[in-house]
Amino acid sequence: MGNMPLFVFFKDIRNVFKADELGLEIVHIALPTLLALLADPVASLVDTAFVGHIGPVELAAVGISIAVFNQVSKIAIFPLVSITTSFVAEEDATEELRANEQVHENVENGTPISMEMEMEELVPLVGKSSSTGMVKLEHVRRHIPSASSALVVGSVLGFIQAVFLIFAAKPILNYMGVDSNSPMLKPARQYLTLRSLGAPAVLLSLAVQGVFRGFKDTKTPLYATIVGDVANIILDPILMFVFHMGVRGAAIAHVISQYLISLILLWKLNKQVELLTSGVKDLRFGQFLKNGFLLLVRVIAATFCVTLAAALAARQGPTTMAAFQVCLQIWLAASLLADGLAVAGQVSNGF
Repeated sequence: MGNMPLFVFFKDIRNVFKADELGLEIVHIALPTLLALLADPVASLVDTAFVGHIGPVELAAVGISIAVFNQVSKIAIFPLVSITTSFVAEEDATEELRANEQVHENVENGTPISMEMEMEELVPLVGKSSSTGMVKLEHVRRHIPSASSALVVGSVLGFIQAVFLIFAAKPILNYMGVDSNSPMLKPARQYLTLRSLGAPAVLLSLAVQGVFRGFKDTKTPLYATIVGDVANIILDPILMFVFHMGVRGAAIAHVISQYLISLILLWKLNKQVELLTSGVKDLRFGQFLKNGFLLLVRVIAATFCVTLAAALAARQGPTTMAAFQVCLQIWLAASLLADGLAVAGQVSNGF
């Protein structure tokens, strides 16, 4: 049995569950990331449940609108977050290495470290070592050009997405199978137009999450996401049923939650990173575009299937589309289970 090729995959499997330093670090990164990734699908499931109480037509309309919004968003989101995480991890490691080299040089020259740090306008070093034995910089406003680049790129892409979806909502929905005679058109257009107002906040918050992941800090995005999603869940029934806003209330609640998440993340990030750079030359737009192209092609291919399925379901009528929306949200929540480990591997690769 042990010589069978299948058992090669299970060789030394005990090492996978070994509680060594690297394993614990991966768990500390992956678990909060997983919870943060699950928070939004769970909130979407709650949205779906509330909208379902209005009626199947409204549920189907929201489903097709979410499919359109996600298709357009993910084209920019995945490359932006992945590239930001890698670049920030690389630059943060380089800055720590430079600071440690400066410390060792000061020790060799007999120069007091604290005085030298003040003269060079470097931030204080906290006596904490990383897994590589290097001194870690903490409670620091670091100079990370990739962070500023990600914020600019995310804001611009979010604004472009919002304008595109707001003015092209009707023709896009018609292309997706919601024609002018469909009862889904009006609520779908209302939801898509209002939710598109939150596109800048969505891309900006995800860009900031990429920065925090590059710092190996996955807890801050988790806390911000939980606060935003709880606000969304609270506002949903209030706006939808108390103020009788229907699907518009669901969209407005989601937009408010996204801007709340963005504000929290920017506030926390501003304490750690110098967000304003000295000039455009410090930004890494060229590298963002170069490295993001292949990821962009991959994301389009991956999300096209889901969007096509939504379009075909919409052509079958409101009942079929409503059922598809419920199943899709459950599938999306389950499909994110592996992304936490992916982020942990990506961040660790940058160090």
